Amino acid sequence: MSNDNIEHFIISPGNDQLIYQELAKTYSAIEPPIWAGLLAQYTRREGYSVEVVDQVAEGLSASQIADRVTLQKPKLITIVAYGHQPSASTQNMTAAYQVCEKIKEAWSDSKILLVGGHVSALPQVTLEESKADWVCQGESVLTIGALLKMEDFKDENQLLRVPGLWFWKDQKVVSTSPAPLISEKELPNVLAGMAWDLLPMHQYRAHNWHCFDDIDHRMPYASIYTSLGCPFKCSFCCIQAPFGNPSIRYWNPAFIIQELDILATRYGVKNLKIADEMFVLHEKHVLTLCDLIVERGYTFNIWAYARVDTVRDHFLEKLQKAGVKWLALGIESASHYVRDGVQKGRFKEEDIYKIVKKIKDAGIYVLGNYIFGLPDDDYDSMQHTLDVAIELNCEWANFYSAMAYPGSKLYPLAKEKGWALPSKWHDFSQHSFEQLPLPTEKLSAGEVLHFRDKAWQVYFENPKYQAWVLQKFGPKVAAHVKEMTQMTLKRKYHAPLLKEPRGHSRGVRD
Repeated sequence: MSNDNIEHFIISPGNDQLIYQELAKTYSAIEPPIWAGLLAQYTRREGYSVEVVDQVAEGLSASQIADRVTLQKPKLITIVAYGHQPSASTQNMTAAYQVCEKIKEAWSDSKILLVGGHVSALPQVTLEESKADWVCQGESVLTIGALLKMEDFKDENQLLRVPGLWFWKDQKVVSTSPAPLISEKELPNVLAGMAWDLLPMHQYRAHNWHCFDDIDHRMPYASIYTSLGCPFKCSFCCIQAPFGNPSIRYWNPAFIIQELDILATRYGVKNLKIADEMFVLHEKHVLTLCDLIVERGYTFNIWAYARVDTVRDHFLEKLQKAGVKWLALGIESASHYVRDGVQKGRFKEEDIYKIVKKIKDAGIYVLGNYIFGLPDDDYDSMQHTLDVAIELNCEWANFYSAMAYPGSKLYPLAKEKGWALPSKWHDFSQHSFEQLPLPTEKLSAGEVLHFRDKAWQVYFENPKYQAWVLQKFGPKVAAHVKEMTQMTLKRKYHAPLLKEPRGHSRGVRD
């Protein structure tokens, strides 16, 4: 292959209009594709030329991407189907398939590898559904490295030595042994940061709520990992799909601060997401990184994930000083019984109130994440969750419907029970037109969806919440929230409830 050509073409697929409907225009974030950036940097350090295409940020159609690929005729094309959070991998598969198909139409001799959380959860299904030559089960780094080293892709004996690879052989699907995970010690050498210079950094935009302190400046924006994986086993989560068993590996804070140096000094980034599934967990890791940020004097606006049962008092002061303005808490359900059913912590309702108050008292905003329609939910338990959300009055709230994401424990359960699942992968999005959540023993899927959408309206139209936003963030943000509540998602599967979600059903705490 000529050295003038790109050897490895990495594509991050996506279609925000399908996934978010009208919310994509203004309210949703446009985030850098972390795994695409990590794999591009890995490729470059291995000595191969590489290009990255971010479909959403660059506003490209599948045909336009195919045209760019065909001009370069790279040795390997990797379509990286991840997302802003683990479940988003599935919703990006529709776009991934479209890109794959258009490339094959334009250049039939192209060699395409599909990777990602969804791909790793359903490798055979992905191979059968797509036009890809290969799919990867696992973390994908060593799989890509082995493919790039191959001299002849037609040599099946060589392919059988590539770890984590699924492909067609004699009209049958075959697979090789899984690739080992990159050890924590080797992370900085193998996944040595992101290829920021290959990404359209001027196109990335923070979530609207992330910038409530300065709503007019949502750009520039970036997101990074400081760890990979999660040690917990929540039944509704699919994060373990590319990693196997529950585990977590950390980059050294001394390495992470070098990435933050690049973002702050070269790209002027202040709005930052720490995308770790569980950032506020390991004391030494968190506090050391906070100290390094404070030493640099950076003025980041950071948001990160935490659990109710992992936030410690002595974390909060340092987090706040380092610029952590928001913590996203996985509260999920107010019912201890419902949380037990999906292995979500052992905390009690009073613990939720205590932790939220402590976080707010430390000067950090709280984003509460809630799920309606978990297996043990009924109308009363969902209303109880909404009651608690209203009482907590967090600065922002995300309301989700329970979904059987591939890679989660709920997916095989749904298959076993014969529950209907979305017919298209992008409809695993919480905001798509044909989104179809799980039913419970007491409620249909349409009733759960109806409750979720109405609960969202109840929360954000609540006079106490709107007054709180006006007091805390000012009239511009208050007007922004009111304008947002005028938007309603179009849904195909809404089913009316006998009782509508309601606000103020219990005494509201100040």
